[in-house]
Amino acid sequence: MTFTLPDAVNLARRAHEGQVDMSGNPYIDHPLRVMAHVDGVAAQMAAVLHDVVEDTTVTIDELLELECPTVVVRAVEALTHLPDEPQSVYLSRVAADPLALEVKRADIADNLSPDRTALLEPAERERLREKYETALRLLDYYENG
Repeated sequence: MTFTLPDAVNLARRAHEGQVDMSGNPYIDHPLRVMAHVDGVAAQMAAVLHDVVEDTTVTIDELLELECPTVVVRAVEALTHLPDEPQSVYLSRVAADPLALEVKRADIADNLSPDRTALLEPAERERLREKYETALRLLDYYENG
């Protein structure tokens, strides 16, 4: 059995079912938008799955059992921010995986989009802007030395 992009989308839809983002919108919209902003099937699969291990009950082992491509599983694993893990350690791991790095940049761009942040309180919008701008600086540092 070959795990395909539609399989990844269906898995993400099931895993994120019932979840909403900070603005109250269906959470699955976020991974789908991130997927639309990366190139190539592997990147699209990693993008739509980028939050399933971190935010749902799906595990890395389950992705492997489903025969999700190893390169995609590695990227999802790199993109999974572990509990109590320092942001710098997390972003260093992301930057070391080219596929994860592409997805993370698209993820941050979506998280910063005015359409997504417009409904947030100004203080929360500013907190997120600072958080993601710092993340981009760290990614640039780890990527470029």
